[in-house]
Amino acid sequence: EFRRVLFRSLVARMSDEKASALSLQSQGQLIVERDLPLQLLEVNYPQTSLVNCNLPVSGSAFTAEFLVLGANNMPVKDAEVYLFGSLLPAMDVTDASGRVKLTLYGETAQSLRKLYIKPRADYWSFCVEQPDISNAEMNVIGLQALSTWPTLANFPTQQQLTWGQKAMRLDQIPSHYRGQGIRIAIVDSGAANSHQDLSKITRGYDVLNKTQSSGWNIDTISHGSHCAGIISGLDSSWGIRGFAPEAEVHSCKLFPGGQISQLIDALEYCIEKQVDVVNLSLGGVEPSEALEQQILRAKQAGVACIVAAGNSGGPVQYPASSSQVLAVAAIGKLNEFPSDSYHVQTITPQIDSNGFFSARFSCFGPEVDVCAPGVAITSSVPDNNFAAWDGTSMAAPHVTGLAALVLAHHPDFQGTSPRTAERVERLFHIIKMSCRPVMVGDPRRTGFGLPDVLRAVGLAPAHPSPMASTSLGSVLGNQALSPQVLQV
Repeated sequence: EFRRVLFRSLVARMSDEKASALSLQSQGQLIVERDLPLQLLEVNYPQTSLVNCNLPVSGSAFTAEFLVLGANNMPVKDAEVYLFGSLLPAMDVTDASGRVKLTLYGETAQSLRKLYIKPRADYWSFCVEQPDISNAEMNVIGLQALSTWPTLANFPTQQQLTWGQKAMRLDQIPSHYRGQGIRIAIVDSGAANSHQDLSKITRGYDVLNKTQSSGWNIDTISHGSHCAGIISGLDSSWGIRGFAPEAEVHSCKLFPGGQISQLIDALEYCIEKQVDVVNLSLGGVEPSEALEQQILRAKQAGVACIVAAGNSGGPVQYPASSSQVLAVAAIGKLNEFPSDSYHVQTITPQIDSNGFFSARFSCFGPEVDVCAPGVAITSSVPDNNFAAWDGTSMAAPHVTGLAALVLAHHPDFQGTSPRTAERVERLFHIIKMSCRPVMVGDPRRTGFGLPDVLRAVGLAPAHPSPMASTSLGSVLGNQALSPQVLQV
């Protein structure tokens, strides 16, 4: 067995024995650890591994054909269709005619448990339990366009704010509060600036290919573009407006295939470019001391990392569990999505007086600092479309966009503001103190609550929160950066 090794920007391979020997020989001067893969944190990230993997693969088979139609009975291409039986699901995508055929072995019409359809863009998802599916004739499914929902009327030809932005009172701030002069980095799958809402994004870094000249604006999985739209969607007569449309956005492409070593490289870019806020809608499996050192180093350089808590429904994932970042959990709101959409699956029983609920998938724990909208969030996806997604991946950009507004417009950051760890801590404190509590019975799911834009930028008094401490989730402590950091 071999491990990948990173010495700052140097990547090598060595055996476990060599890695252990090197760790001993360095006498604590080097960090020797596995270079683990990272994951994006959108709940319905395509599960391509499920295609044709249902078992058994012989015996009786249930085969069904589907025709997926949209507005004006037009076929919907590239929609992911999942059919769940008693074993693993069958999944495939619709062709240009909106058709797809799925086969489940060892199943009958009576043993089917769920039908789930996830369109690539422009339509609400569809999800039904115990579906009535025919294996003798075509099953026709009609999807609702996003614009059929009352809060998205005339969308996208008439520009909208999402329910989440309104819940945070973005619609109530002065029109000139637009994040001017603030640098934001989105470490993700790229940002497709061919999209009309993302056309102002002109800077970036393709971390995978180590180039700033190209690649960063190609987003094959749409995730980074969706996050970018929430943060900085163009303010125009069309689409979705982001929190900080005048901020300088840098797209750092890390996915698909990003590793911890490459995230360290992306943060180095952020330090060099004097980025103010970094959105990290990603997570890993276990803490990394090398990454922790780099996060601390970024913080000491005035770079604030805002991180999605994770979507496993369990403990907060790393790096959100680091004490050096702001960890964001996800909430949803009743009546902001159709009753036959997949978003219904995210509802938990505890619902507060405003209709807010902690999303079922959201990670929780004492490390959660704040919560933000992360269910049925409509934003930009390539080529020039929109999609409603769920995830702490969608919650974190709400707070990143808010952070840019705070740095640009709060009185505490006007004039010369030294780029220090204290500046980052002051930013985090202001965001926490702006929060309105979300009362769902467990503060580990919501932290200080839902940030309020008016309070955060200093246009309304801060909320007198009863919570006294900052995040309790110190993973590795506040260690000073070693002169040399080596990752395995």
